[in-house]
Amino acid sequence: MDIHYFKSPLGTIKVRGDAAGIQEVKFDDNFLNEKPIVPIHLQQCVTQLNEYFSGERNSFDLKLNPEGTDFQKTIWKLLQVLPSGRTISYLKLARSYGKTKAVRAVAAAIGKNPILIIIPCHRVIGSDGTLVGYSGGIPRKKQLLELEGFPIQTTIV
Repeated sequence: MDIHYFKSPLGTIKVRGDAAGIQEVKFDDNFLNEKPIVPIHLQQCVTQLNEYFSGERNSFDLKLNPEGTDFQKTIWKLLQVLPSGRTISYLKLARSYGKTKAVRAVAAAIGKNPILIIIPCHRVIGSDGTLVGYSGGIPRKKQLLELEGFPIQTTIV
């Protein structure tokens, strides 16, 4: 398993993966040792993340291999179809899954997302439009949404 840390405009990001795909993209403020050589299996991911942060990219084309339950993986796949510059509430996401009463389970699955930014859990907001819940921190969630055009966003109905 390859690991690479690099500095982004929002802090240090850890990328982990191998030939089977990317398994983790997380903010890691406790690690600053950026190695200049990116492992081959992570190069495309690091390049696409840098393009995203520079405004050259608003979607990702990467082989992903997140570790999680079947339910979590289903929710993460739903997140991947959310377009840049749009948001959806936890409740509406649960409805799109087909189980309105599963909103807490959906929120828990989103909270376990191991591949931040690429699986765009930052685009999920509270039903009242507030920015809630993000493992990278609410300030980063706000910055990611601003990078994508927030507050000129529309909520998916």
